[in-house]
Amino acid sequence: MIGSRAPTMMAGVALLAAVSLAACGKSSQPSAEPTVSQRAPVSAMQMTSTAFGAGNTLPEEYTCDGAGRSPPLAWSGAPANARSFALIVEDPDAPDGTFRHWGVYDIPAGTHELAEGASGKDGLKQVKNDFGKSGYGPPCPPKGDPPHHYHFRLLALDVTQLSGSPGNVKDLLDATDGHVVGNGELMALYGRR
Repeated sequence: MIGSRAPTMMAGVALLAAVSLAACGKSSQPSAEPTVSQRAPVSAMQMTSTAFGAGNTLPEEYTCDGAGRSPPLAWSGAPANARSFALIVEDPDAPDGTFRHWGVYDIPAGTHELAEGASGKDGLKQVKNDFGKSGYGPPCPPKGDPPHHYHFRLLALDVTQLSGSPGNVKDLLDATDGHVVGNGELMALYGRR
């Protein structure tokens, strides 16, 4: 009896091996979704401010302890395929997680700076910050905390306008997904006694 089952078992094993190999062949096919390495590289841009240097203290006038105006910002090195810019300001050191202070979008590609107090002027498309207000929300970390890091991030986008109307900074970040062709960052510190 064992002898009569051997050919049947061998045929079953061969069939299983053939099915497995066929399945392996299918899984090695390239996916329709491009991988990260297949996407176009993101260009690095330079961001500066006449009010503070990279890694330096953010002057009080741009915080809740001063006038609370948005600082002057400038950038260079945008890729040739940039059609617009978006600006995000975040504090990853906030007690409840990343706090978003400012979100601006559809900044025209020919723009290379935002003047001091630009947030308070007409013409910018701004979303609600995590204070629940539209525009620049000045840094105001809890007193006694070590200085917080404020990241001014500029994104170069391959579209002239983002689709829809983002309501807040998180929505803005979601809307830029798949459109970023360049980025730059300027970080400042601020703490309160």
